[in-house]
Amino acid sequence: EIPDNLIPWIRKQEIFFLATAPLSGDGHVNVSPKGVRGSFVVESKTRVWYEDLSGSGVETIAHLKENRRITIMFCALEGAARIVRLFGTGTVHEFGTPAYAQLVPPHKRLSGSRAAIVVDVHKVGSSCGYAVPLYTFQAHRTALFNWSEKMEARDASTTTTTTTTHL
Repeated sequence: EIPDNLIPWIRKQEIFFLATAPLSGDGHVNVSPKGVRGSFVVESKTRVWYEDLSGSGVETIAHLKENRRITIMFCALEGAARIVRLFGTGTVHEFGTPAYAQLVPPHKRLSGSRAAIVVDVHKVGSSCGYAVPLYTFQAHRTALFNWSEKMEARDASTTTTTTTTHL
């Protein structure tokens, strides 16, 4: 379970990292940085989910469909040092499915959102993070939203309209 004292800290983080890997020993471990305010949700002490956005490869989704293994890492870049890892099994709910719509209602959907990744947490690890440097958060990048809004507007002109939210 995610301890009560870590939940508010996790919710405040502006960036997190995902690690997944295929079953094959010949495959490679994939690590993806994520970080859009409001895209990560702590649903309970044993379940979290995040809105997966377009703009990069889909290795995380491919690995989760193969074996469901995922680790999410948060590290303090400001304030007291801390690293938290959530080890779990992930389920992919792709845009357009009923499960996705239940997690991400149309009026809350971020532009470019392609899936909701639900993680059932089975282990939580915490360490000092003393070697992690200090960084100051400046702002979220807008390039992905600018691009995806154009693509979705183009798609909407030929299909049904999708409501999106922009930061």
